[in-house]
Amino acid sequence: MHSLPLFHRLKGQPVLLLGDGEAAGAKRQLIERAGGIPVDDQQRAIDQGVRIAFVAYEDPKACEVAAINLRCAGLIVNVVDRPDLCDFTTPSLLDRDPVIIAVGTGGASAGLAKHLRLRLEKLLPQSLGKLADSLFGARDRLRSRFPDGRDRRRALDEALREGGALDPFAEGSADRVEAWLKGAQDKPSATETIALTSPDPDDLTLRQARWLGEADTLILAGDIPETILIRARADAVRIPASADVEAAGAPVGDMRSGLTVIIRAPER
Repeated sequence: MHSLPLFHRLKGQPVLLLGDGEAAGAKRQLIERAGGIPVDDQQRAIDQGVRIAFVAYEDPKACEVAAINLRCAGLIVNVVDRPDLCDFTTPSLLDRDPVIIAVGTGGASAGLAKHLRLRLEKLLPQSLGKLADSLFGARDRLRSRFPDGRDRRRALDEALREGGALDPFAEGSADRVEAWLKGAQDKPSATETIALTSPDPDDLTLRQARWLGEADTLILAGDIPETILIRARADAVRIPASADVEAAGAPVGDMRSGLTVIIRAPER
């Protein structure tokens, strides 16, 4: 990844905004929308330990000078329309409070990010935020129902998958959380196998892609391309396959609870 996406809490915090005009006005709205307080006194902001700065001068040289000075003072800087001067860029945002989806291109094309976000706007129901709030309110009961974290994750994966009881793309899912929680059942450990046909993740079937995204443990049989592994959960345990796995197609001694996925490298 060219950048590490982060969600930064700004409520009640000052944010330095230099410049005026349309570009600065857009950044002001963004800061205020996130609960931040725009300030325009550079030296005072530095003295008070402000951490984030937006620079929106129309003069390119003034932008360069401001970016250097602010960075030297310890702030992280965004310069409007100058990704080469930015420590961070601002994505196109889809807001289903408290769900926020950010689409970024690292400054390559704000227009592309916007139109991707507009497509997603059509797909995601307005009730998505309500579903998130309902799941948050059910956390304690969910932990009581599934004390083991992997069991809890598998139950949620089953409910939130496409066509599941709480499918986030389906209207009314938020209203089904209580009924789902009462009827949720433990799922036994399972093992699935993905025999890759190429290093291209687009060649994965929908089911294989879902297995990758839900797996607790990955058994790697052969040299698995990073383009495939990037589709898996970051916290999934990765285990090189033993000779027993290669021969029998089932993990021996490495079996974990939850969903285990054996990935076989594409044949050369």
